[in-house]
Amino acid sequence: MDQRIELRHLRYFLAVAEELHFGRAAQRLNIAQPALSQQIRQLEKIVGVELFRRTSRSVRLTEAGATFQPRARDLLGRLAADLDEAGRVGRGEAGRLDVAFITSATAIVSERLREFSRRRPDVQIKLHDGFTVDVLAALQRGTADVGIVRDAEERDDIDLSLLATERFVAVIPTEHPAASSDHVEAAALATDPLILFPRTAGAQAFDVNTQPLRDAGIDAQAAQECSNWHTIIMLVAAGLGVTIAPYSVTTLLPAGAQRLELDGPPTASRIFMATRRGDNRPLVQAFIAASESVAGHGHDRASPPRARPGSGGVADQSHRPGSPGRAS
Repeated sequence: MDQRIELRHLRYFLAVAEELHFGRAAQRLNIAQPALSQQIRQLEKIVGVELFRRTSRSVRLTEAGATFQPRARDLLGRLAADLDEAGRVGRGEAGRLDVAFITSATAIVSERLREFSRRRPDVQIKLHDGFTVDVLAALQRGTADVGIVRDAEERDDIDLSLLATERFVAVIPTEHPAASSDHVEAAALATDPLILFPRTAGAQAFDVNTQPLRDAGIDAQAAQECSNWHTIIMLVAAGLGVTIAPYSVTTLLPAGAQRLELDGPPTASRIFMATRRGDNRPLVQAFIAASESVAGHGHDRASPPRARPGSGGVADQSHRPGSPGRAS
């Protein structure tokens, strides 16, 4: 005989323990009384002791039965909770979502996380920051479920969805000769040391970022390489060089640094949401839906319209504050 306790043993035991009457318990369970009695005897044989003291007039729990009753109730309760939790995870209502992102897009990431958390309050969100290449690698390894990247190269196993587009601007020390204006040609920065993230952080991101310099015939080689925009901007403020940056990382500049609009052909930086191709898991799809909802409300303009030369940058005042982050 199979000596394993099955769920029906627990349900039958609890019914008899609560009714203290085999007839009423059988009626409650919608089974025949002899079948119920047989299942209880089988359970007692598995446990090795009597759980009920039976007489012709009454049924009562033994000491062993009274000890087993709350434990059986807890076991069934935990199982019901576990089954419910498994179902909620399967439907994308609970579980854990790993989001990898470039911190230069923190404002865009935050909007999506806020909307997703509002929709899925029971989902644990784990955040990982890094370069664009790090984010894409995490997706390919399976250590991230969703990524937010900038100017990413296309990969066969990654889907990219455009979230926002923003222009590049120049950031120079306030003591720079061009600081008297609110715009500058990239050629005017030819002799200044360039401070930027390494090209290994993302070749396409680096090339897009330095396109204004190359359009002006400048060899875009970084004199100083840094891993995040905060450090890059602080070095510019210290007078150690200049940089070309996405607008969103320049909205809160330290003393000593100044943002200038770039003259010449416009070059745009694009921020994408990245997911593994064919990943239809409910949690991932729920995050995509939350992201699309944010986009539908018009929150994705990463930079305001470019101010006209000589306007004093008035158009820039409409942009919500952001914070410099990891470079790409």
